[in-house]
Amino acid sequence: MKVISVVGITKSGKTSVVEALIRGLRKRNHTVGSVKEIHFEGFAIDTEGTNTDRHRKAGAQLVTALGLHETDVLFSEKLGIMQVLSFYGHDYVVLEGVRDIAAPKIVTAHDTKEVDERLDETVFAVSGRIAKELSEYRGLPVVNCLREPERLVDLACEKAFELLPNFDAECCGACGHSCQALCSLILRGEAKREDCPIGSGTVKLSIGGRDVPMVPFVENILKNAVLGVVRELDGYRQDADIRIGIGDVRGR
Repeated sequence: MKVISVVGITKSGKTSVVEALIRGLRKRNHTVGSVKEIHFEGFAIDTEGTNTDRHRKAGAQLVTALGLHETDVLFSEKLGIMQVLSFYGHDYVVLEGVRDIAAPKIVTAHDTKEVDERLDETVFAVSGRIAKELSEYRGLPVVNCLREPERLVDLACEKAFELLPNFDAECCGACGHSCQALCSLILRGEAKREDCPIGSGTVKLSIGGRDVPMVPFVENILKNAVLGVVRELDGYRQDADIRIGIGDVRGR
């Protein structure tokens, strides 16, 4: 799954850029999901007094509204962006307003001051209202998503890569960098996505059908714990493939 994030101030053109990316990627037969982060404290999808609101207030930790034409799953807390993305299995996911992720980004802005406030080494293009005035800024292409939607999608396809685990250097650093730093190196052509070893090891963990990335330290703990037990069992063979499945453990 490849992820692109569009960030910028309110009414700078974020949603128009997201729309252009989604339309263009779908036109090229990619599957596409999207996430909109809403920076408004009073925002809530559910409203006071509805049946689902009553379910939640009664103590339900996960509420689903199952309608004729849509299904809305309502969590009673804000999930981290990596938790949210674990529900997606699309070719591309386009994020709007999400900054705290190690993924290629497009900045939208009214002027260069707004660009500078959001500029970092994970930004590969600029768009939004500023594209009416500029075609390039600080070496980055400035693309008008209304006039040149295909160029914007071309850039996105060129720069996007499989999602990094979003670990910081203190947590992992197996590649020698934080995920944010590795993202910037990949965008500059100084590293490859394959330089991240997470998920490429011999130990895989899946919970509820979803793969869970592990730093090498945790991977080694899990591997050594399992081997420490199964080595004592009849039938153990060195270097053999070992698989363990654990069912529903709630209440045990």
